[in-house]
Amino acid sequence: DEVACKFYGLRQQLDIAETTYWCQGDFIAPKGVAPDYIAAFANTGGLGCHEQREKFEASGDIDKAILLEAVADRLAEAFAELIHKKIRTTLWGYVPDEKLSLDDMLKVKYQGIRPAPGYPSQPDHREKKTMWDLLDIDRLSEGTMTLTESYMMLPGASVSALVFAHPQAKYFSVGQVNLDQVQEYSARRGESGVEGTEKWLGSTVLGYEKK
Repeated sequence: DEVACKFYGLRQQLDIAETTYWCQGDFIAPKGVAPDYIAAFANTGGLGCHEQREKFEASGDIDKAILLEAVADRLAEAFAELIHKKIRTTLWGYVPDEKLSLDDMLKVKYQGIRPAPGYPSQPDHREKKTMWDLLDIDRLSEGTMTLTESYMMLPGASVSALVFAHPQAKYFSVGQVNLDQVQEYSARRGESGVEGTEKWLGSTVLGYEKK
């Protein structure tokens, strides 16, 4: 089979007095051990939101502009919750008999996780571009959803994520990483140096001073 793309992960490295130091790849079966999969999706609740906000701001309706953005954000998050539920129960169907109340769903009592590239469990925003291209979002959204040069999603009220089904999958924060891991991670990404990775991880993730 032809490899369409690769997703890369970073592992927790600082001493946090845990028995396991996690990486997202831990939630996928190793090659040759068992068939395994991940899912991915992107959705938005913000189509037309920017244009309407400009109209509200032009007429001095600042409260309406703020409320519009807030509602759009909530719609995007709600749609993401629905998509994840459909992935779990029907589209992928790894827990077809799930019967969770809305309260339990919002408390993340379901099996699996949906971490977003660029967030604590994988703080490198460049992974979002890999997912974006794999899902062919520019074409399928007919250009209504795009990534900026800094990998910010437009419209702003949008959600994208990878979906892991492993029963022990959980959200975690990579925290700070040291130079040895940054070097190894950059090499796996096919980069000749660490400058690109250092740029996108930033000072909050790097556990050392850049040269």
